[in-house]
Amino acid sequence: MKKIIDILIRYYLIFLLIITWQLLSTFNVVPKFLLPSPIDVVNAFIKDFSLIMKHTKYTIIEAFSGLFLGTLFAFILSIIMDRFDFMYKTTMPMLIITQTIPTVAIAPLLVLWFGYGMSSKILLVIITTFFPITVALLDGYRSVDKESLILLKSMGANKLQEYVHVKLPSSLNYFFAGFRISVSYSLIGAVVAEWLGGFYGLGVYMTRVRKSYSFDKMFAVIFFISALSLFLITLVSKLEKYIVKWEEK
Repeated sequence: MKKIIDILIRYYLIFLLIITWQLLSTFNVVPKFLLPSPIDVVNAFIKDFSLIMKHTKYTIIEAFSGLFLGTLFAFILSIIMDRFDFMYKTTMPMLIITQTIPTVAIAPLLVLWFGYGMSSKILLVIITTFFPITVALLDGYRSVDKESLILLKSMGANKLQEYVHVKLPSSLNYFFAGFRISVSYSLIGAVVAEWLGGFYGLGVYMTRVRKSYSFDKMFAVIFFISALSLFLITLVSKLEKYIVKWEEK
């Protein structure tokens, strides 16, 4: 009973919003074709469940492939930028510029250059996910205890050993902070790329139901993407607690 009360207190604003939404739809304050009720949205999700899952498979593949490659690129780039100061000074402004360009402006170019297949979607996910991880890792490297590095150097450690034994372990909290952001960005990047062309994916599904004015299905897939993002962020947080155990001690 106490757990139920805690859940109600924590999420009462969400419950209040859903109840208000249902009342607006029930009493036709807003026409149903513009704002379908929560019940209609749930029914639409159940009705198209198998089709949504089919499209989800492709979006997940694109998002996870891009996230993996973006994370790998972020690790390599962050080490190079940390190791060589001139690389940091010359590369950081370019990285910031890439993040000021809207994703919806880059996506059409990638589709034009690389076609409607998965490669253009994965590339957009890489572009949207590597930056938060790179910046987080750089902050982590710079927060390392200097005395630990001096001790390692006095023992004859090389640069690789500094990263393996001190810098990377000390940067795990920073990494997971950036990784949580990138996980949500990966889904958004994949869906945005699918909007502009493709054969499968949640973005393609959204485009099709929008053109047919099936707004109940549109709302259903929007909430599904949000729920999927929240699930992945929670999963990353659980993984962080499992890996970074010394923070609890």
